[in-house]
Amino acid sequence: MAEYINIRGQSIEVVASDPANPTLGQIWYNSTSNTLKGGGFQAAAWATGGSLPTAVAQLAGAGTQTAGLSFGGQDPVYYTAATKEYNGATWSSGGNMTTARRFLGGCGIQTSAIAFGGETPPTTQATEEYNGSAWTGGGNMVVGKTNMGSAGVSESASISFAGGDTNGEPITYYTATEEYNGTAWTTAPASSTTGRDDLGSCGTQTAALGFGGRTPAVTNVTEEYNGVSWTNGGNMNTTRMRLGGSGTSSAALGFGGTPPRITVGAATELYDGISWANTASMSTARDDLEGAGTQTAGLAFGGFDPGYSTATEEYTGAAPATKTITAS
Repeated sequence: MAEYINIRGQSIEVVASDPANPTLGQIWYNSTSNTLKGGGFQAAAWATGGSLPTAVAQLAGAGTQTAGLSFGGQDPVYYTAATKEYNGATWSSGGNMTTARRFLGGCGIQTSAIAFGGETPPTTQATEEYNGSAWTGGGNMVVGKTNMGSAGVSESASISFAGGDTNGEPITYYTATEEYNGTAWTTAPASSTTGRDDLGSCGTQTAALGFGGRTPAVTNVTEEYNGVSWTNGGNMNTTRMRLGGSGTSSAALGFGGTPPRITVGAATELYDGISWANTASMSTARDDLEGAGTQTAGLAFGGFDPGYSTATEEYTGAAPATKTITAS
């Protein structure tokens, strides 16, 4: 059997603590824990997080995997104004919105979030801003919409795009883009190329991403916004609507949703700014869920599975990792 020194060109080090950035295949002996360890690779995976206190779908969300925010939607009784805050382990109650609604847009962080549009009923233009404890009224949208795309890092730099209007049939599918500056919404000159609702979205006001949805046909189309114009990106591998999203326009995560047939899905995809690639699927298949966080640390919560769901899942992307080496 070849010796490690002949394979790697170095002997196994004895160290008191693990190296901060081990290379793939590097091996060392930790004298503090008396264990043999090595630099390996951790596969991408979803893990179960703390359940929502109340099952809810058709909701909005904001924040990160360890500081998430859930607000609005529909619970088993009716539309809700409830806000829940996530600390990476459990959900707790925040301040309720003034207006209970579902199919709304939302973005930001846990201490600076925004909720807009949705169905009360009817479709509303109302905007509310969250400061980490209470909601206050903001400027109305130019056009009230439901099931729209939304992106932004705070209540003062948000964007709404695409979406529909559930007041009557047939549903109106919008292409207009609106931007919020913390006081008022204005219509941006650029419109998305595909009128649709029930899409996934993520990003910022000047670098947004919309993917999937219905036109009314269910689609896998991706569009990218650079703050000036919309352009087509790579198509998703799985055609679907009512899906969740997180991340940025060049590092996005899309998950769950409803494929063209009436089922709910668990498929998850990664976007690198050019194309989508399949990754680990969620444990609980569902649609009408919400997402938050980044591509490598995503958060999925609520939805239909097909009943109203309390499920929360946390996504960890593939990455280098320290592994303990055992005889087995």
